[in-house]
Amino acid sequence: MHSTHEKTAVVAPSSSDSLGVLNPSDTFVHRHIGPNADEIRQMLDTIGCDSLEEMVEKTVPAAIRLTKPLEIGQPRGEHELLTELKQIAGKNKVYRSLIGQGYYGTIVPPVIQRNILENPGWYTQYTPYQPEISQGRLESLLNFQTMVSDLTGLPLANASLLDEGTAAAEAMTMCFALGDHKKPKFFISRNCHPQTIAVVLGRAKPLGIECVIGDPQAIGSVAGFCGILLQYPTTDGRIIDYSATIAKAKQDGSLVVMATDLLALTLITPPGELGADIAVGSAQRFGVPMGFGGPHAAFMSTRTEFARKMPGRIIGVSKDSAGNPAYRLTLQTREQHIRRDKATSNICTAQALLANMAAMYACYHGPHGLKRIAQRVHAYACAFAAGVNRLGHEISSDPFFDTVRVKLNGLPAASVIRAAALKNINLRDFGDDTVGVSFDEQTDRAEVESVLASFAGGSTFRLNVDELAQASQLQIADRKSQILQHPVFNRYHSETEMLRYLFRLQSRDLSLAQSMIPLGSCTMKLNGTSEMLPVTWPEFSDLHPFAPSDQTQGYAEMFSQLEAWLADITGFAAVSLQPNAGSQGEYAGLLVIRAYHESRGEMHRDVCLIPTSAHGTNPASAVIAGFKVVPVACDAQGNVDLTDLKAKAEQHKAALGALMVTYPSTHGVFEETIKDICAIVHANGGQVYMDGANMNAQVGLTSPGFIGADVCHLNLHKTFCIPHGGGGPGMGPIGVAKHLAPFLPTLKAHGLAVGSKDASHILPISAAPYGSASILTISWVYIALMGGVGLKRATEVAILNANYMAKRLESHYPVLYRGKNGFCAHEFIIDVSGFEKSAGVKVDDIAKRLMDYGFHAPTMSWPVVGTLMIEPTESESKAELDRLCEALIGIRNEIRDIEEGKADRADNALKHAPHTAMVLTADAWPHKYSRQQAAFPAKWLHDFKFWPVVGRVDNPYGDRNLVCTCPPMESF
Repeated sequence: MHSTHEKTAVVAPSSSDSLGVLNPSDTFVHRHIGPNADEIRQMLDTIGCDSLEEMVEKTVPAAIRLTKPLEIGQPRGEHELLTELKQIAGKNKVYRSLIGQGYYGTIVPPVIQRNILENPGWYTQYTPYQPEISQGRLESLLNFQTMVSDLTGLPLANASLLDEGTAAAEAMTMCFALGDHKKPKFFISRNCHPQTIAVVLGRAKPLGIECVIGDPQAIGSVAGFCGILLQYPTTDGRIIDYSATIAKAKQDGSLVVMATDLLALTLITPPGELGADIAVGSAQRFGVPMGFGGPHAAFMSTRTEFARKMPGRIIGVSKDSAGNPAYRLTLQTREQHIRRDKATSNICTAQALLANMAAMYACYHGPHGLKRIAQRVHAYACAFAAGVNRLGHEISSDPFFDTVRVKLNGLPAASVIRAAALKNINLRDFGDDTVGVSFDEQTDRAEVESVLASFAGGSTFRLNVDELAQASQLQIADRKSQILQHPVFNRYHSETEMLRYLFRLQSRDLSLAQSMIPLGSCTMKLNGTSEMLPVTWPEFSDLHPFAPSDQTQGYAEMFSQLEAWLADITGFAAVSLQPNAGSQGEYAGLLVIRAYHESRGEMHRDVCLIPTSAHGTNPASAVIAGFKVVPVACDAQGNVDLTDLKAKAEQHKAALGALMVTYPSTHGVFEETIKDICAIVHANGGQVYMDGANMNAQVGLTSPGFIGADVCHLNLHKTFCIPHGGGGPGMGPIGVAKHLAPFLPTLKAHGLAVGSKDASHILPISAAPYGSASILTISWVYIALMGGVGLKRATEVAILNANYMAKRLESHYPVLYRGKNGFCAHEFIIDVSGFEKSAGVKVDDIAKRLMDYGFHAPTMSWPVVGTLMIEPTESESKAELDRLCEALIGIRNEIRDIEEGKADRADNALKHAPHTAMVLTADAWPHKYSRQQAAFPAKWLHDFKFWPVVGRVDNPYGDRNLVCTCPPMESF
């Protein structure tokens, strides 16, 4: 999970040419970095530097430049590295894990594995902030929401959350918010999964919410509680009648949250029909591998009136400029960048790729197929229950779905678990001489017989599963309401139809497979195929997160190496891999700081200074970590205002807990005073948290630890090549200085014992000990392939690419911020705000017009209103950089035509962008500009053209007319 790392021997860099450009044919570096040596020379000439080293000297302040190389090793070849990783993976033992506890074996339909999980047309997109070129995954995510809403019996669902434990924690904070923070108590059923309890307890503490854990059927008055959390079915498999408990909670004015199982809900009464207000859970068993804990799409559904308090993303239906239905992110005013410390949650994105897989699993199997799977699982569980009864053991009289808890008669639990392990099967040890068995989609007759033999105590007495199934009575089938009646869940059951549906949706999304995505602060770089391959290796994908440690030695070795590499890169002493999103990393880092202050008797240090330019997740994370946010001004150059920082730090000296700072700054500049900033905070008793969003400009050149920060989170889905997945997954490990290492989240609280016995550690941040463990392989492969010298070269080229583009564009657009020598970091901001006055053109018009040129827009109006922030990354070739420059220059010329009266101020190509094929091929063309200009404004579009399938989406209409489940087909 985390460790303190000793420095290893420095490895000499590989050979290079006169520019220092790596070019060995047997390494991956030249595959990852877009420009070749000649192109690098040309770009250096353009920006006025003789070498990359000179550019770095003029860009990165001398006081923070590293004086020695990273100690990671030489760049590697892909085949060589994958062979080594295969050997490491072989140290994992792939047993059948019938442990349950929220994680189950599932069968990933090959058509979904090949065409979503392993397909860059699905996994390389960013969050769908530009809906016109995101219609495919938006439709799929709407399917996910509809599936969750149908199965849980609640009308509104979001487009996924991180995992079941954090979804439950989000539900608790939602209950707290809905009660106007006047009821700071929350009841947790002792029947919840232990990792869920641990995560909820950890979330409650900094918010000042008192959690009471107990038996929900013996609960007294909950009048002072904002909500209660129930597990349905329970962690040990029982299906409890909660009607009296729910009625009592309603009477006392408390909201009811039910953590539930989607497969079970095909057969049992859904939470909404039982009276629950919120349902949460994981969609993992809908065709998503266990992956040693993730990534998996959690879900939340609730009542419509709670929409504006619901965390996460919600997909809605609006209309486009032609009046046709169009999908979009709805209620975007809830975004952290707007609400900041008033945000409902710090969750920025979630698990879109996995939600898409789960949604397609439901489409592929349909309602009848899902019920058949559920009935088969349940039948095997019933047969097993009848068998263990015949063997003389006891089970509860409560009905169950897939999980049976066995009270052993005359056998120690260890002997049963050992007997099953000899058959390569893992069972769950409850720690009280009871053993749990959770059956799943992969279970067959032979497996049930093997498990039963493990309970026979060495006896040769054999039981026939078919006879047991015939003799046993199915326990459940009481769901009366219909599920998944929309045509999308009843149309694509053949592989032919599913394949065509997936490719139809894929064709409606612009991804890195079509062009660069130049979003500033988002770092959309190459996700190398070799990096992605191990994710679906069974040795990584098929392990349960609570499998015995002797079965996960390959993972342990990989984690240890990755932690050491990330510690070296960040300049810190220890790393935790647990946070499974950047927002979770922010939160974890702040909790570590709070725990440190508490250990010193300074829990009163609860003020967090945050520059006004910071990511919106920063203040949101600070609030849920229990801090009071105090903003710090920025100067005209976008830097932290040192005078204001010093004044605020001294003003709050007695209570100063932390400063959150992004470096390079959110304005894309290496601030010269960063060491002074850290010194001011330390002098006043605070700790420095560095947001790692811009780490792609630091790796190999400087580091948070060297600069003076105390903790930093890393967006592995930015700098370290985990793909963004269309809005998730991500990973947000944190690195910390030596004095903070004892407070990193512990592994202990995830198991059967609730809470950690080591009071110094913070409680778990994620439901699984290593978060979304299976995708950590991606970053491991990337770092190993690049080596220390390759990582440094990637950073240098990222900075070069940004400066080259800024130089090319500066005569067409004002470039807002640069360092003292006139250079930006890895991203830059162009100002387009003046065009509204001169031509009536807004930043949105430019963003939509870029779609006609085949590009996703850069980051809009952040951190400065009326701007575009561009980050090209190191993976884009000079030709692609030039193509985007030509597109932006072409748009500037179109704006100039409006300014000069050559184009109409209202009827022009920018105002009506994007242009769909349907509009362009219509009989009537009502515009004053030509169809040719509309569709083919650049010559390269004749070779390849990406066509948006809808016109400009009406966002306000969608917010006023909230539709968040699949509309009936007649509306189309």
